[in-house]
Amino acid sequence: MLRAASLLGLPLLAACAQPAVWGLNYDHDRDGRLLEEYWVEEWDTVVADFGEMRDLGANLVRIHLQLGSFLRGPDEPDPAALAQLGRLVRLAEASGLRLDLTGLGCYHKAEVPAWYDRLDEAARWQAQARFWEAVAAVCAGSPALHCYDLMNEPVLPGAQPESDWLPGEGFAGKHFVQRISLDLAGRSREEVARAWVDGLVAAIRRQDPRTPITVGEIPWAFVFPGAGPFFSAPEVGANLDLTSVHFYPRSGAVDQALAALAVYRSAKPLLVEEIFPLECGIEDLDAFIEASRPWTAGYVGFYWGETIEELGRRPDDLAAAITREWLIYFRDHSPRIRGGARPSP
Repeated sequence: MLRAASLLGLPLLAACAQPAVWGLNYDHDRDGRLLEEYWVEEWDTVVADFGEMRDLGANLVRIHLQLGSFLRGPDEPDPAALAQLGRLVRLAEASGLRLDLTGLGCYHKAEVPAWYDRLDEAARWQAQARFWEAVAAVCAGSPALHCYDLMNEPVLPGAQPESDWLPGEGFAGKHFVQRISLDLAGRSREEVARAWVDGLVAAIRRQDPRTPITVGEIPWAFVFPGAGPFFSAPEVGANLDLTSVHFYPRSGAVDQALAALAVYRSAKPLLVEEIFPLECGIEDLDAFIEASRPWTAGYVGFYWGETIEELGRRPDDLAAAITREWLIYFRDHSPRIRGGARPSP
């Protein structure tokens, strides 16, 4: 039993009786729309997608919540958005799916509230804490909640101050990476990150004392050989309950990816929160998963609202073909990967 689990009275993911996570990121639909853009008017689509993910064999869905959808101002949660989130939690319960709730998203830069970008660091952190306190108040006590992920791929500035909270446009025109500070102002990177993590953890714990908390971490050990963990390091993430990293193995470099992933092993469960054959084929992806299964809590791939059959109607679309091959692999390997007890980390 982990120290954090003992403090919270939780088994968390460390208990061997827990099945492996075999989940899907549901971050946007086939047209690139974020969930909050269609989850009211097209609720039937969301319900159908949850059913399709369950039928593929998923036991977890990772949801990406945008801060601007849930706060009207620095201290003004949006009741309608929170009510819709509650509806989503109930859908997950009814579907038998657990939720990884990732928050504070600013994926579409043009839709980030102007008031939010004008805040200084202290006020921005306060608004982020208000977001998480409001979200946790809706979700606390639900058996569908697997974990809260404070932010997707947070980063810090270097020695020189920065001017933009969003470093640059990422995959599919979205800003998946976000700075938590623009200026270290004489502080170490670890000091800044620890203060940010602890403040948000405290905000969640005011409403939900039980659900595990994590951070979606860029695996710097994969990007820069020799680098170590950052947000999951003890000096930063002591109050986080599990380690979540995002891995996209490269063709012919499975051993390199495995060595980098091993850097993140600790007494806490290790979740590969993003994985997809983006830079390799299915064979290399399968080799990575098979070799790391004995010491990970599971894997979370991607589902973008199209079924295997629908993707098969676009045989000349390379992206559709890759996604279809992934979903077939996910479906076919689901009984084996999630069916047994997960080994201890």
